[in-house]
Amino acid sequence: MTGTAAAEPTVTTFTSTVDRIDTTDVVLTETYFYPEGGGQPADRGTLGGVEVVDVQHRNGDIVHELADPPAFDSGETVEGQIDTAFRTYCMRAHTASHVLYGAGRRLLSDLGYGGFDISATVPDDDEAAAFGPAISGKVRVDFETTTEIDDETLTELERLTNRAVWESYDVTWEEIPREEALDRDDIAFNTKTEEGIEGETVRVVTIEDWDVAACGGTHVGNTREIGPVTVLGRSNPGEGLTRVEFAVGPRAIRQRATEHERAMAAAKSLDTNVAELPAAVDALQSECDDLRETVATLRERLVDSRLADLRDDAIEVDGRRWLIGTVTGLDANGLADRAESAVDDDIDVAALVDADGQYLGVATTGGIDAGEVVDRVTTEFGGGGGGRPTVAQGGGLDADGDDIVAFLRDVSAAADRGD
Repeated sequence: MTGTAAAEPTVTTFTSTVDRIDTTDVVLTETYFYPEGGGQPADRGTLGGVEVVDVQHRNGDIVHELADPPAFDSGETVEGQIDTAFRTYCMRAHTASHVLYGAGRRLLSDLGYGGFDISATVPDDDEAAAFGPAISGKVRVDFETTTEIDDETLTELERLTNRAVWESYDVTWEEIPREEALDRDDIAFNTKTEEGIEGETVRVVTIEDWDVAACGGTHVGNTREIGPVTVLGRSNPGEGLTRVEFAVGPRAIRQRATEHERAMAAAKSLDTNVAELPAAVDALQSECDDLRETVATLRERLVDSRLADLRDDAIEVDGRRWLIGTVTGLDANGLADRAESAVDDDIDVAALVDADGQYLGVATTGGIDAGEVVDRVTTEFGGGGGGRPTVAQGGGLDADGDDIVAFLRDVSAAADRGD
């Protein structure tokens, strides 16, 4: 049997003879349904009024899987009706992937084709109301390249792609000998599946003055038919690969409108316009950095003041002076660091607790094991900790900070008694 979807992609209604039937699997003598392959999903539609749920290549045949056993028999003529909206979406999306790859040719080094896929979804109610019963979804192209595709490069890929759509380049396809195609450096091949090079001839899709690729999918006749293309993002599916996801049609329009709406809202909140938004954000970031630095400085001063007060209230047990108390705004590491800086010729042990009773830091000049102090506290109040004999810390405590301080005062007495 033959399939002619790629050669005549605008044909969506046809008649054909039924070659054979196996329950819900139907093979025709000729079909315009596109079977799943090369990253493009199978066409949707009906055969003899019965829904076609899948179309696949199997053992040299194109098999149409129906939702129910058909009423027609082998040898009969049956009408096929392809879902026009879905076919059109796939044509636009597939051609857009070629245009995007052509943009990559102009921006990326050591470029290779690493993969392609179309995903499609039924539009939600809002989208259907705005655009009609269209199809939306996303498309991905995997680039093999040594160039880092950063935000600036991603934006330029989108700009060049839409420029090529606007320029209305003709899109054509032809079969050429396989060896001739392989000898041509300008033809892009899918290096993962070697799509389009398994036979004696290769189907080559050419976008005028823009891109040439071996491809068996359905395409529009001119890039202007694609419509707007909006890049959605990028990821790294494997070593040496960068995956770029984009949308065409309703989702592309909605994504762009949403981004513009958010940009305008952000500009309004900063009392500027969209064009000046980057400068306003930079100014705001600089102001935030200054404020963070100021807050950090003030927090250090507060901690210094608190430690000075605690030093004045240090307790002495059997010749050792203990600095014990709560400090606000420090985690376990911060408490341990400040405790270590507090011990000196005057203070033998410093035990600092987060005011919320979550963290603990202990430091000593020797004689008292800081880790043992932490162990006693975590045994009493939960959590865990560790460290060196002279500096240790704990976290995950579950008590009021003042209660932990009271317990530490008892620990200091017990430690000096040798308990």
